[in-house]
Amino acid sequence: MENFKNLTINKLEEYFDEYSKDSSYSKKIWDSMRYTTMLDGKRLRAIMCLETADLFKGNIDSALTCACSVEIMHAYSLIHDDLPCMDNDDLRRGKPTNHKVFGEGIAVLAGDALISFGAQILIDKLKDRCSKDVVLDVTKDYLCTAGALGIVAGQVADLEAEGKIIDFDNLKYIHKYKTAALFKCAISMGAKVANVNNDILKKLEEYADNFGVLFQVYDDIIDCTLTTDELGKTAGKDLTEKKLTYVSAFGLDGAKNIFYSLIQKNHDILNELKISSKIFDEIENMLIKRIK
Repeated sequence: MENFKNLTINKLEEYFDEYSKDSSYSKKIWDSMRYTTMLDGKRLRAIMCLETADLFKGNIDSALTCACSVEIMHAYSLIHDDLPCMDNDDLRRGKPTNHKVFGEGIAVLAGDALISFGAQILIDKLKDRCSKDVVLDVTKDYLCTAGALGIVAGQVADLEAEGKIIDFDNLKYIHKYKTAALFKCAISMGAKVANVNNDILKKLEEYADNFGVLFQVYDDIIDCTLTTDELGKTAGKDLTEKKLTYVSAFGLDGAKNIFYSLIQKNHDILNELKISSKIFDEIENMLIKRIK
């Protein structure tokens, strides 16, 4: 995990240096884009993209470009999610949120610019390494996940739900698109640069969907059990805003039961695929350790 994380961080720095070198008049926007992207984080999406490609003997350089694009997309989603007109957060990964540092206008533009930046590096860096079909496919995955068929759909549903009593199907929709979509994109792109067949791809995407949900359940649990310092963001915000979460719907023990049942489902999928991944196991164990 640490190796994949460091590879991603170093490559992201390389991409930012390369593409921003002639940006004297737009330096501030690149600084803002880089600020959130490079905040210290677990890099789980990038790691899962790289591990998926590695499990199926995919080209690691191609997978690394995909992993970086996912991190760039994630950064855009965090910047916009933290805005005063959205979740209005002051902290992200233990640091001031983007709009607190650069102002709301620059933060909005940085998020916008990151969307196109992630797609740009996919096209630029994969065109000489992968077939045209693979480049087109992973770029489409990226753009669909970033837009109204992915993250934006989840964010809109989340905004529409504010101050309302929503049902569990609505909650699942929000989490499917606001959280799980990024994990699905990461694993799917890693699989596609490794040229896996459609049957394996479907199973891996099912794994990713499950992981996205269990990660959201995990996030709901730690939001009400850990401190702001431990989280790196404002603790107890869901409770304060009276949001429907897995904890509010099922109680703490019920949410933990759902979390563990999803982990078991993913173990079953990997067993069916005859895959053993120390990294996937390590990620699960890291989450389990924080909710106990």
